[in-house]
This record gives sequence, C-alpha cells and structure tokens, in this order.
Amino acid sequence: MKKKALVAGALGITGRNLVKHLSGLEDWGVVALSRRAPEFKTRVPFLSVDLLSRSDCDEKLRALSDVTHVFFAAYTERQTEAEQVIANLALLRNLTETIESVAPIERMVLVEGAKYYGAHLGPYKTPAKESDPRHMPPNFYYDQEDYLIEKAAEGRWTWAALRPSGICGFAVGNPMNISMVLAVYATISKELKLPLRFPGRPGAYRAIAEMTDAEHLARAMVWAATDEKCANEAFNITNGDYFRWENLWPRIAESFGMAYGPPLQLPLTTFMRDKGTLWERMVQTYGLRPYRFEEIAAWGFGDALFNIEYDVMSDTGKARRLGFCDAVDTEEMFGRLIRQFRADRIIP
Repeated sequence: MKKKALVAGALGITGRNLVKHLSGLEDWGVVALSRRAPEFKTRVPFLSVDLLSRSDCDEKLRALSDVTHVFFAAYTERQTEAEQVIANLALLRNLTETIESVAPIERMVLVEGAKYYGAHLGPYKTPAKESDPRHMPPNFYYDQEDYLIEKAAEGRWTWAALRPSGICGFAVGNPMNISMVLAVYATISKELKLPLRFPGRPGAYRAIAEMTDAEHLARAMVWAATDEKCANEAFNITNGDYFRWENLWPRIAESFGMAYGPPLQLPLTTFMRDKGTLWERMVQTYGLRPYRFEEIAAWGFGDALFNIEYDVMSDTGKARRLGFCDAVDTEEMFGRLIRQFRADRIIP
C-alpha cells in the first residue's frame, strides 16, 4: 500500500533532502510543511503552517487524513536552552496532537543530533552510543523524545529518533550547514586571491570529526520509518567514517583550485561581516543565484564547529546491526557537494 509522508521543516537541510528523496519513490506520497514558500519549482505540495500555533495547525492540517508517517525536522532558535525546550517541544506537540486526531499515523520519526550527548558543551564520552546517559538538562531533544515515548505508550503509533552529526547538503537560510559555510568562505578567499586557511583553533584542526550527508540521512529516515526493528528506538546516523580537518583541508583547497595556508584563527562572524557587498558583486559577475549573503551561510555555526578542540564521534554500530548499512566517504562527499553547488550556480 502507498505510504503518505508529512515532512515538518521541509525547507531545512534535512527536510529538503528528505522531500527530494521521497518524491522519487513510487510507493510514497509527500506533503511538506514550512513557514515560507519554497524558492524552487516542485511538484510536492508545500503548506505554510506555523507549528507554534495550535489553531493554525488545526486549520491547515485537518484535511491530511491519509498521512501514515510523520518526519519531524522542524526547529526554532531561542536565546537560552530553557527557552528552546519550551518552543521546540511546542512545535512537536502541536503537530503531533493535530495530525494523530485526523490520520492513521504508523510512525513518527524525530531528527535529533550530537547535541543529545552534550557535544555542544565540551569533551564528552566518545564514541557516543545511543544508550549513553544524558547530561544535565535543559536539552530540548530530551523533552521531545520523552514526549514521543509517552504518546506512543498509548499504542496508536510508534516512534524512532535519529541522531546525525554535522549535516551537509544544500538549503537556503539553514543555520546548521557547515558545507555551505565552507563553500562560501573558500569562494570569497579565492576571489580575494588568498590561500585557503582553516579559520578555527589549532586543536580543532587536529581533532577527530564526523559528518552526515543529508542524502544519506534521508535514506536512513525512510528506513527508520518503515522497518519494524526500528520501532521505539534511537539511532546514530553519520557517514560512518571519521576525519581530521588537517588531512581534509588540502583536498578541499584543491577542489577550489587554491593553495592552502597554515591555520589562522579568524572569527567568521567578524571577518565575514563586511563581505556582503563583495558577494553581491560576485553574484552579478558570475551569474549566481541571487540569494542574499545573510541567508547563504551561517557564520556563527561555522565558528562553533571550527573551534571544537575535542573529538566528535558517534558509534553507528546499532543501525548497522539492525540493517542500515549505507555509508558515505566524507572526503568524496565534500567534493561532490562543491561540484553540486557549482552546477546549481550557488558558487562560481
């Protein structure tokens, strides 16, 4: 029987790639939810819904009576961790309680992240396993997961949670996308005839890191939504390999036809602040898509990731043991994404 997916956060890096993947599968139908309209042509219906408003959810989603699977990748930023808990739990609750009242939901798939293990706080146990104890709250992933566990206990549907790390792909205005930060930073450096320098701390240049290809994550989400073994389970989903920036950086410079220099700590939020005019000129000169400089890359996220001086490692053995054996070469992924960004006229 054909399945019907409801994708929340459909214009973010995770949702956008999931919608693209699902739309190519013959046994799936798709409805996408986002606050804004897509900036690209698509046959998938996009609904503009404010998930923070229960009344808007009730009004906009009541007709979706054939949805069988919900993929939740929506996120809203707040100034404090406690405020993030309140807001992001409300997103999930409003969607869940609305859609389960009108549709025969089989499974809810929640996208979390390495933040679940405290990767944003400092050195933590690595490789991180799904069974590792939580850190001191607040952490909105805990509240969202606990909410799904409680609701699923009613027996009407099951849940699954995926924990990627450093998701890479293309999405406009996405605050957590290191591949776009890297591509735009390298493009501007090349335009200024500078070598490509790692802009973070020396320790981060040498620490072990990991990434998750957004297309790889999309395949994992469909697996987690449909495999019976995934019911009420959480899984780490990364490319499956590890790297150090010091080894990858020369390859990235090579893919841009650039020389690379030694690391030099350059806070991107400071040094990219005045580059908007330069970017606008580059858009005109090279015929790039007219995305605003403010939405093309999130420099604060780049500063956060490029300054992590401890290992970031997730154990993906549980997913492999239960049947998801897909893997991605991270060096190949960056090269492929750079070529894709060029082909799509995002960078010259």
